[in-house]
Formats: sequence, C-alpha cells, structure tokens
Amino acid sequence: MFKKEIGPGSNKTKVKSSVQRAIRAQALETYQALAPYVEEMMPKKSQLDLIKLPDRVTLYVLDGQPLFFQMPADHSHGHGQRNGDDDVASETLVPTLRLVHRFPTAFAARAVQIDRGAIRFVLGGATLMVPGLTSPGGRLPAGPEAGLRSGQVVVVRAEGKEEVCMVGTLKMGTEEMKRAKKGVAVEGGHYLGDGLWRLKVD
Repeated sequence: MFKKEIGPGSNKTKVKSSVQRAIRAQALETYQALAPYVEEMMPKKSQLDLIKLPDRVTLYVLDGQPLFFQMPADHSHGHGQRNGDDDVASETLVPTLRLVHRFPTAFAARAVQIDRGAIRFVLGGATLMVPGLTSPGGRLPAGPEAGLRSGQVVVVRAEGKEEVCMVGTLKMGTEEMKRAKKGVAVEGGHYLGDGLWRLKVD
C-alpha cells in the first residue's frame, strides 16, 4: 500500500476536539487492550493532526508521532463481512508500526507470525500468502476462540525477530487458513521500511 515514497506532510490540519474524542473512543473500542496506555498515547488535552495521504488514506498524528491511519471502507475490506453482531467492516482505524512498537502488549492478541522464508517478500511489499503463516515457522492463534476473522486488523511478527514487521487487514479468517493452507492472507499492508514508515512528520 505504501510502497512509494510519501512526500512531506505539508497538508497537515488540526482535528476538531469532537472528532478527536470520537477517534480516541473508536481506538479503545477496536483495540481494548490499549486502555492502560490511552492517556500516554493520546492525552485528552493534546492536539491531534490529520494528514491526507495518497489513495484516500488519512493519517492521524500526535506531536509528530503517527498513531493510526484510516482507509476507505471499500479499499480496506474488499469483502468485509458481518459475523453475528460484529460489524467487522467498520474496523478501519489501523495502528501504525510505530504505535505497535511503542505498546506491543496492546496488540498481542492480534498477532500472527510468518516463517523466515516470507520475511524478505513481506518487507519488499509483496502480498502475504497463507503458506507463510501455516508453515512450521509460521504461527496462527491456537484455537477457534482466539481466531481472527476476515476484515480484522492483525500485527505480523517474523520468525526469530522481536518486533512486529507488518500491520494489515486479514483477507481470510485464521481458522479458514488452517484448513485451506493457501490463498491471500494480508494484502496491501503497512510494513517496515515502506513509505509510511519513512515518512517524516514535523
């Protein structure tokens, strides 16, 4: 998604306080494990800024630190779906890698792991395929109760590495991946070294 270099954030605008409160609430609703860190992440009296990126992506920045980006629903979820009362398609607030690295435990329940062989492809901007997660070096949530659904945001760890290397949206549920062992897992994610990672924000 962010393969190309992103120019300086000259189109930065201040977010209204009411909108900032709504974003803060949505972040806590979507990523409940962020609750212990929310004051550090986004203090109530802080000023959130908005930067418009290519492909209709919106980036939210606080004191020069990119926190979340938001994609248009049609782009981020292609085939987002409802499961019972959960509207997965509404989950469009995606944490940046820099935020995930600051608060890794807040996103641990959404973690999957790729094998060593998939690392160079992911860091080159390639689509993450299911075999990279279902091979011996890969790792998916252990059971159905911990499983993640199509349309949910995941953080991707790499075998033998400590830090998360990619954030993206699942194109297939993790339980389905275990059965199929093929297909697209995550497409168009935000990865280490991409344009968003290298973006300098004043």
